[in-house]
Amino acid sequence: MQIFGVDIGGTGIKGAPVDLDRGELAQERHKVLTPHPATPDGVAGCVAEVVDHFGWDGPVGVTFPGVVTGGVTRSAANMDKAWIGVDTAALLRERLGGLPVTVLNDADAAGVAEMTYGAGRGRTGTVILLTLGTGIGSALFTDGRLVPNTELGHLELKGHDAETRASVKAKEDHELTWERWARRLEKYMAHVEMLFSPDLFILGGGVSRKPEKFLPLIDGIRAEIVPAALQNNAGIVGAAMAAKAARVTSAADR
Repeated sequence: MQIFGVDIGGTGIKGAPVDLDRGELAQERHKVLTPHPATPDGVAGCVAEVVDHFGWDGPVGVTFPGVVTGGVTRSAANMDKAWIGVDTAALLRERLGGLPVTVLNDADAAGVAEMTYGAGRGRTGTVILLTLGTGIGSALFTDGRLVPNTELGHLELKGHDAETRASVKAKEDHELTWERWARRLEKYMAHVEMLFSPDLFILGGGVSRKPEKFLPLIDGIRAEIVPAALQNNAGIVGAAMAAKAARVTSAADR
């Protein structure tokens, strides 16, 4: 079964049809740059461009880098503040010509995909996925059940929003070596570990393609640490999973 997934990020917007029997992209993903400013209208146009690239005419799952409840975006740390309070599901449904649209937090989507097909498959206890990119997203699971919209990237670290010090964007903005960035990431993860005592950390985002650059440099964390198996496609896969779940729920309610 194929469902379309779109992953909205602070830097890029990417999507593809997903084979949910295998948890893999059915076609090579298409990516466009996130507009700046990242307004609802501008981003919605980019989402439509990605979907139209494939001529897709079925259900679409879309991730958003912020809190999402009932299809409405409630925060927008790395997007234009105009997103706050927008019924994003309705906005995108209109821009996609009435196609069914399901919207959820980007890290939650990546986490669900990793727990189903990837590094968290079959794992019990407490699992935390961190997506490292423009910001830091988080997905918290206890015995496989998601606690949605945790936003742990906004914990305070040395008097600052943690993602402003330990995200990949922070590494690039401050021209940090892998070693210096790993130290910051280590301190952030130690803080998260102190609060939640996870059994497993899964590190996702584009940087998960290069685990050898930084994972061996992280020390003093009790929990097991692994890179995301689906790497930067996890959000797309999770978005498609959410769209399928919404479709099943809708059919059951009829």
